[in-house]
Amino acid sequence: MTDTPSSTEHVSVVITTDTADYVTQTTATNAVTSSSSSSSSSHGMEFYFQCAVVVIGVVGTAANALVLYGLFASKQHKKHVLIVNQNVLDFFSCLFLVITFSVKLCNFYLTGVGGYWLCMLLLSENPIFCAFLASKVNLMSVTIERYLKVVYATWSKNKLRNWMIYSAMAFAWISGFVHMCPLTFATSDVMGGVCYAYMIWPSSMSQLLYGVWYFLSFYVMVLVTFIFCYWRILIAIRRQASVMAGHSGAGSSTAQSLSNQIQTNVIKTMILVSVSFAMCDMPMSICYLLLNINPNLLMHIPDSGYYAVIFTSFLYICTNPFIYAIKFEPVKRALLSLIPCKKTPVQPIESVEMDTSRKATRPVQSRK
Repeated sequence: MTDTPSSTEHVSVVITTDTADYVTQTTATNAVTSSSSSSSSSHGMEFYFQCAVVVIGVVGTAANALVLYGLFASKQHKKHVLIVNQNVLDFFSCLFLVITFSVKLCNFYLTGVGGYWLCMLLLSENPIFCAFLASKVNLMSVTIERYLKVVYATWSKNKLRNWMIYSAMAFAWISGFVHMCPLTFATSDVMGGVCYAYMIWPSSMSQLLYGVWYFLSFYVMVLVTFIFCYWRILIAIRRQASVMAGHSGAGSSTAQSLSNQIQTNVIKTMILVSVSFAMCDMPMSICYLLLNINPNLLMHIPDSGYYAVIFTSFLYICTNPFIYAIKFEPVKRALLSLIPCKKTPVQPIESVEMDTSRKATRPVQSRK
């Protein structure tokens, strides 16, 4: 993925061979060559990059924790379970950023069984990518859930059950670990005290096929899901607004407009999160695809460009909580209530359920 051994910088070529002896010989040669050609400025850039990642990890961990508090304090955790799961995944992604890159700053020389497991479980950034890929899957689940509740509102009320939502949550977590753990152990190893993560492939063809599959599955498919679902959602909301404009029932109009206001607020928030993902993850997804097609391209990418691409990808999981805090009204009010000198009026908007048909018909019954 994006692991960068400190002794070889990012110019280490990806090793694709079938014999262990040749792997060791090729790796040792590349390591010596790269070490002798590494400049002090390159080492300095890597150090500052790792420090910057630790900083954004700390900020992201704290921000996601605050958003989770806001979701629970505003009683939204029962209504938007998948959104809560999304923030939990982002929280752990940021937490593992801090832990992983803090250990990388120590620049340990890896030896023995302990060094091997430290490489596999931490220095390979395996926990980060497990949570990161699970976050992508869960974000698609949130999008599909919004799509069903808006475009097929009647069907979702009758057919969409809680066990389906919780199954989607579990699938997101399981998919991240099932994908990343075998990949890490199959393509990573410790050589010369250095952790070579995702660099040892059985053949160049297997690396190429995986790179194309990863790009299509975890970027293109996610992007297509966003575009299709939110495009249909916006069409459905516009149609509902035009229908509501033709009704004159004051009581029904008030209740329905309040429900639509909540629904629209959630959808706007998730659209911003999706756009943030599309923009921040695009450079890394394209770069990773190209590097799997031609690993030698890594030797021609400037250090600054390489680290900028990785940093942008990591930045995504740290910006999400700020979107929730600014755009998601229940969370925004809950967080503002934490400020001692700031008095925020309690509004009943978060207590209104998405299906307000019972409330909407109450004024009509009272007139009979």
